[in-house]
Amino acid sequence: MKAIKHLALASLGMGAALLSSPAQAQFGYQAPWSPDHARFVRLASGVPGVLFEPAEKGLKSSIAFFVMHANGDYTNFSACTELSKRGYLVLCANNSTGKSGIFDDGAMDKILLEAKAGVSWLRKYPGVKTVLLFGHSGGNTVMTAYQMVAEGGVAACQGAEKIHRCPNDLAGLPKADGIVMADSNWGQSTMSLLSIDPAVAGVSKGTVLNPALDMFNPKNGFKLSGSAYSAGFTKAFLAAEGRRNMAILAAAQARAAAVKAGKGDFNDDESFTVAGASYIGFNNKLYSQDTRLLSRSKQPHVLVHADGSTTVEIIRSLRPAMTKENLSPSFMRGALRTTVENYLSSYATRTTPEFSYGETSEIKGVDWQSNYANPVGNVEKISVPILALGMTGGWEGLAAETIWEHAASQDKSIAFIEGATHVYTPCKPCEKTPGQFGDTIKTTYDYIDGWVSKAGRFLP
Repeated sequence: MKAIKHLALASLGMGAALLSSPAQAQFGYQAPWSPDHARFVRLASGVPGVLFEPAEKGLKSSIAFFVMHANGDYTNFSACTELSKRGYLVLCANNSTGKSGIFDDGAMDKILLEAKAGVSWLRKYPGVKTVLLFGHSGGNTVMTAYQMVAEGGVAACQGAEKIHRCPNDLAGLPKADGIVMADSNWGQSTMSLLSIDPAVAGVSKGTVLNPALDMFNPKNGFKLSGSAYSAGFTKAFLAAEGRRNMAILAAAQARAAAVKAGKGDFNDDESFTVAGASYIGFNNKLYSQDTRLLSRSKQPHVLVHADGSTTVEIIRSLRPAMTKENLSPSFMRGALRTTVENYLSSYATRTTPEFSYGETSEIKGVDWQSNYANPVGNVEKISVPILALGMTGGWEGLAAETIWEHAASQDKSIAFIEGATHVYTPCKPCEKTPGQFGDTIKTTYDYIDGWVSKAGRFLP
């Protein structure tokens, strides 16, 4: 087979400050792989994939992983090689959306159909008996939405509670047999919510900021090295964030109604720009600057150490402060640039006046069922086995606890990898001694391997 030139991942900016080397800044290290065990496959129009076959066929090669993200090329993600060298068949895919910097109309639903192509392809592959979904970060928005609809049909995403109701062409998705969620975030819609800058007034003008709500204002406690905001400022910031979120939702719904009535800028959809709401990187996330926030689990969980040993304890985030400047005045770096319909389907969520969070993983005042662009609400309607893994050196790791708490599956597991970043590499700024956390990529995939191959789960 011909060697394949890897496509670069779309630059998502998440966790780059914590990566161990520039080579890992493209969203995770991928071990070298042999062209003898990898080949291109075409899943659907605009959806390339790479099939990674294990070097030696064994019992585990009857288990196939499908790996895809919401808006990035995951044909060169670490799971592709790490899982295949542990004996599994792995299909890693790109998707056709988000290539131009603005998401396609109806991108969420389109991606779910593209995931269908991947799962369907594996279901027909000779020797495959089990298909597992592998989600990383925002990829779990896709994977959990897919499985929820596959299990419950379109009724699961067409309820009156949904801001956007899915189309009927999502009927008949073939079910997967389980989901591995390796450092999921709280979902594409929730990360958008957490990124809203309440210092911005209105929807689209990012150059005028309210200094009383600006988290980068030194008078409010901002320090470049990391801030410890007062309880009063934190409360005011989050309350205003929730209010602006609902105002943005109302504006998007009004524009959608105008388009439907023939009074929009176009007759099918129109652009929708939200200043200070880009969810890429650490934009406007109060907790990424004040590391006391969302810093520990509510209850004890398994913590996996460098030597593979485990303890059960309260999980504590090791991440350093990561937000350095306010990007809200920037259109290219700070604005969420999308369309009305795609905002409603992929980024919108309802909040209540109780919206807030503190030191633990709990986020209050979010209507998790108001959309299907978040794993937390989706797992409430999923029955297959779920593994939720969190990385203690990253800034999204504690979402694993929220997901695990909400999961309806009878077989649900949770664990955390000590000192791993969002892309599973060692968090160098988190170390007290060089090499303290060992090979966190190996630790991560060894744990996943152990969970998947446990007798009676997917294998005899």
